[in-house]
Amino acid sequence: MADSAGERPALAHLDKHLRKVGHLEEASSSVSRPFAAPGLAGTFLVIILVFAIATTAAGPLSLYVIAAAVISGYMALYVGANDVANNVGPAVGGRAMTLGTALALAAIFEAAGALIAGGDVVETISKDIIRPQAGMTALDFILLMMAGSLASALWIHLATYLGAPVSTTHSVVGGVIGAGIAASGINVVHWPTMGAIAASWVVSPVMGGAMAAGLYWVIRRLIIDRPEPFAAARRWLPAIVAVMAGVFTLYLATKGLPDSWRPSLAMRFGIAAAVLVAAGAASVPWIRAQSAGIEGAGRPVTALFSLPLIAAAALLCFAHGANDVANAIGPLAAIVAAAQTGTAAPTEVPLPLWVLFIGAIGISLGLALFGPTVIRTVGEKITKMNPSRAYCVALSAAATVLLASALGLPISSTHVAVGGVFGIGLLREAITNKGIPNPAVRPRTRSLRISELNETPEQAVARSRKRERRKLVRRQYGISIGAAWVITVPATATIAILLYAILSAASGN
Repeated sequence: MADSAGERPALAHLDKHLRKVGHLEEASSSVSRPFAAPGLAGTFLVIILVFAIATTAAGPLSLYVIAAAVISGYMALYVGANDVANNVGPAVGGRAMTLGTALALAAIFEAAGALIAGGDVVETISKDIIRPQAGMTALDFILLMMAGSLASALWIHLATYLGAPVSTTHSVVGGVIGAGIAASGINVVHWPTMGAIAASWVVSPVMGGAMAAGLYWVIRRLIIDRPEPFAAARRWLPAIVAVMAGVFTLYLATKGLPDSWRPSLAMRFGIAAAVLVAAGAASVPWIRAQSAGIEGAGRPVTALFSLPLIAAAALLCFAHGANDVANAIGPLAAIVAAAQTGTAAPTEVPLPLWVLFIGAIGISLGLALFGPTVIRTVGEKITKMNPSRAYCVALSAAATVLLASALGLPISSTHVAVGGVFGIGLLREAITNKGIPNPAVRPRTRSLRISELNETPEQAVARSRKRERRKLVRRQYGISIGAAWVITVPATATIAILLYAILSAASGN
């Protein structure tokens, strides 16, 4: 007993010290956590620097190629950081997957899209936005592209730090235009191409919103608002899944996986049709089994859209990697071509594999390190999401961005995805405020709280009007996002003009 009594104070003393150690470890972790992401990002840029030094052929312009590689890596990090919300935000907001799962899925498919199908838009960014004037040297062109890329990277970094979702496409186009004007005047800009790009900025959010709202309206009519929604889902959802699989397969077949395999038009449609039929047939037993379990558990029919939503989010990530990798590496591809040819207007802009890897890895790493904050804005704060709504946003955004990528047009995935979120919310508002009944939802009754009782007739009228015009979309986010879209091009152009002047002076040009 004496030994036991003597051990108790010693154990208590030991527990006290262990608690202190635990608190110290927790405090150290909380202090070091904010430095982990910048540290990993810095390590990535150092690796690019070492690789570029080791592999770049010696020449009068090799130093500029090395610097441009690091700038492109920096740009790729924040393309991923700022645009990640557009890809997986709706799926996270719809509770189809956790934030960690979303980041892992996005990293894989962003890299795949960049590596497999990222070449077409690089041509637009690197060659078609500006047309070098006669007398421009290769060094002038390289400084122009470096200034444009660095200006856009700095702007996106600032926007990400402030939590503002901006268009990375706007940023890089504005940067390249500003540096081009600083180098050769306003005539250097290829205005027909710029006009087409600017038109796409207006069309893309409208198209994304219209496609998402239209798809959601169809799904409500066919499944959600039916008197027996699970029976309707077993009938219609396989067809919806099959169409998604067929469209994505047609895109891949049209682009061609390796450059050496370009199937004929008939073969493309044949492959897409075969995948469509196979996906539809495979989804029938799965949907039957899932619907029985979900219906038996008393969950809503929208839960059936969770797995299709994950597939649609993966498709959107692939589309984003294919389209937006050009924002990070388009200027670098042009710089490498100019350094190799010694001309300011290379007729061909090849895309070395190491340049594509910088974009693919940088986008994936950036979204994993810096993306989660913006995910919550798009997925949760603009309007309420569930799996069916998020599925419509993701699939419509993917279709729009894939079409633009196939045409070589660098539209903003931010515009498309945010337009889809607003389109869904505004359609829900219209349906709710018109009082269209949902036969699948039984009206609920409950006792009113004291605070809900009206004190005056005026208060009763005000509350009645408020109920009649429910606002399901937070307009303040639309205003702030729209303002960011408007200011991005002039801001990046101004920064690029200043950076070009600094780089030109530093190079003695």
